[in-house]
Amino acid sequence: MNAPFWEALGNLSVWGQVLFFLVLFVAFAFEFINGFHDTANAVTTVIYTKTLKPTPAVFFSGFMNFLGVLIGGTTVAFSIVNLLPVNLLIEGSSSRAIVMVMSLLLAGVIWNLGTWWMGLPVSSSHTLIGSILGVGLANSLMTNGDLQGVNWNKAMDVGKALLLSPLIGFLAAGMLLLGMKVFLKNPNLYHPPGEGDNPPSWIRGVLIATCGGVSMAHGSNDGQKGMGLVLLALIGFLPAYYAMDLRHPELAREVHDASVAMKSELVKGNVDNPQLIAQLDEIEKSLEGKSSLQDVPTDQRWQVRQSIYRLGIELDKAKLPSDMAKDLATHRKVLKRSIEYIPFWVILGTALALGIGTTIGYKRIVVTIAEKIGKTHLTYAQGAAAETVAALTIGLADFFHAPVSTTHVLSSGIAGTMWANKSGVQMSTIRKILLAWVLTLPMAILLGGLFFYLGVTFSGG
Repeated sequence: MNAPFWEALGNLSVWGQVLFFLVLFVAFAFEFINGFHDTANAVTTVIYTKTLKPTPAVFFSGFMNFLGVLIGGTTVAFSIVNLLPVNLLIEGSSSRAIVMVMSLLLAGVIWNLGTWWMGLPVSSSHTLIGSILGVGLANSLMTNGDLQGVNWNKAMDVGKALLLSPLIGFLAAGMLLLGMKVFLKNPNLYHPPGEGDNPPSWIRGVLIATCGGVSMAHGSNDGQKGMGLVLLALIGFLPAYYAMDLRHPELAREVHDASVAMKSELVKGNVDNPQLIAQLDEIEKSLEGKSSLQDVPTDQRWQVRQSIYRLGIELDKAKLPSDMAKDLATHRKVLKRSIEYIPFWVILGTALALGIGTTIGYKRIVVTIAEKIGKTHLTYAQGAAAETVAALTIGLADFFHAPVSTTHVLSSGIAGTMWANKSGVQMSTIRKILLAWVLTLPMAILLGGLFFYLGVTFSGG
């Protein structure tokens, strides 16, 4: 946090500053809860196969979550932020922006805590995305009487990733276990650990490595969702300051030149699209002669950001020829870089919240995953198969910038290994978990929308 940040914060009223820090606290609290809500997904296998004792297991997982946030990038964060057309709220009134952020945070915290208390391994990703959708829909209904308050294309992409990942976890973990049975004949791998048993050294190494991999992948993927939440708060309260990346003065010239080059390419390619040309003209005019983005007047920065954001949407809609889209890609990256950034203190704060949260409160969901999904105790091979698949699936999701659920992938992976091992599953537990999974999205939408409606009604926003 530098001097311009504190200057921007000083423009808020005292009550506004109190609300700002309250919202930041709740945002980091959501990520803290996410930590202990989802810890079980990484540590269950190493604890129940006696690879590690509980305390070192959760501290190891916490450190790897922390590390995952720091090195995981920010692209998934903006897939969360861009679920909402944030300009709809900013252009409406500042009080709506505040209510928006508080509503989606409260909805996420309440559902996560409730399901954790009942020991149900539900998805924090589903919860967060549902609450964002609920706020967007409620705002759109109240403002325009329609359902356009959500970026539906982005919501569909996110929904596909969240729906497919449990199926991948179940099938891939089951098939991996069957493959292990073909090539690894040691019978000790396929029966529950007995009293005093310790896993073979090589499987112990695999289980520790996969626990670390799942934890790091979780930190990277879910940590970015936490960053997205904090960024929504920052944009809601300080839109002029967080509209563009003010840290790099050279971006003003680079964005201006990129917009000029893009317009030239479109004209040369005889693309007749007034919307595209209008957005590019707006960007070029706003940055003409500016040596830094800080030179853009504070009351115009949000408009410039929105012109860049809308340009991206119009380019996606335009379905340009592949060779032209490829030529424009480099310029698009420059424009995107000017509005999609996350301050390091947000990354560090999210990493600490998630890492520390990981070290507590894990027992409720660990017991459900390890003891109540299958009819027998988890075996070494099942733990290794489920964790390996979870680490790879979440890692690939990060690579493709898709927000997936660690909970769904790991829980379904363990169920898949129980099926493949013919261990049987406890259908009463499966039904509860499936019911929680099915209810999470609609309940989060309902809670987010309800809190937003009540907040706007009582605040007069």
